Amino acid sequence: MLPYFPFEQDTFAMALGVRALRPGETLIEVDAPHYLDELALKDTLLRDDPRARFQALPDTEPLQWDVLRFLLRRMAAESPACFSLEEDGARWRFDNRMSGTRAELTPGDERGLPLAPLDWVGRQVQEDLLVLDGTREGFPLVAGQLCFPSGWCLDDKLGQSLLAVHTPVPRFAEQVGASTLKLLDGLKPGRPVTRCNWAITVTPRLCMEPRYRAEWSHLFEGITPDNAGERCLLRLERQTLSRLPETGAILFTIHTYVAPVAGEVPTPERRHALARVLRTVPEDMSAYKRLGPLRDPLLRWLGATG
Repeated sequence: MLPYFPFEQDTFAMALGVRALRPGETLIEVDAPHYLDELALKDTLLRDDPRARFQALPDTEPLQWDVLRFLLRRMAAESPACFSLEEDGARWRFDNRMSGTRAELTPGDERGLPLAPLDWVGRQVQEDLLVLDGTREGFPLVAGQLCFPSGWCLDDKLGQSLLAVHTPVPRFAEQVGASTLKLLDGLKPGRPVTRCNWAITVTPRLCMEPRYRAEWSHLFEGITPDNAGERCLLRLERQTLSRLPETGAILFTIHTYVAPVAGEVPTPERRHALARVLRTVPEDMSAYKRLGPLRDPLLRWLGATG
């Protein structure tokens, strides 16, 4: 089963659902059974079209190095069985025990890395990494390594403010725009927050860039009340927001999980919870989430199995 089930409310609600990380929770999650496969997929995607999956505006190198320092320290502290870091003055030694990657680098010195800092550290984690300028009005997106997007791409969003990035989301600006900006404005170093976003999809593929939709859109066909539990997949994004200590940048991480709905609703309580939320998704949000051809057969499947 997936590590999250974000259907605790009785009805669909347009809400941030943000909370502080709890004791014992890690900022970067290591999903060990899928770790090496997902890093290999990242490597393939970045090799096939590097510009589509990693972009950074000019003069963002200090922010990228801040991300690298922040993440390597957190990863080593939170998951010592997977990662280690030795800081010998300015010289750092990082050991990724999951992949066998070892690196010696001097943060701030580009000669120690074969890639841009954000691109390099993004290849050590399953998360997508996006960087917002925390010192500029509107919190524009200024850099990102994005390999597993859900229907968007960096070409369309880089340089835009946070609210502009979310323009396609129905009623985002009206209902949660102000609270989102207030949250980011008040975010403090050392106090990351997290939330979980969800979607129902028909493909297990992690990279859902818009240009590939024709390759999997046929999977919407043939979904019935008998097969909806296996054919429909729950796609979760475990997201975190962190204010970085040196530059004030905001790091937005997205760890994507996908699994058939059937395996995520083993109890009547879970089936009823998911059904209650699905029934109350507004039509504009249903269209945005591409629920149209899925909702009725999935609701009937949930009712039949409940």
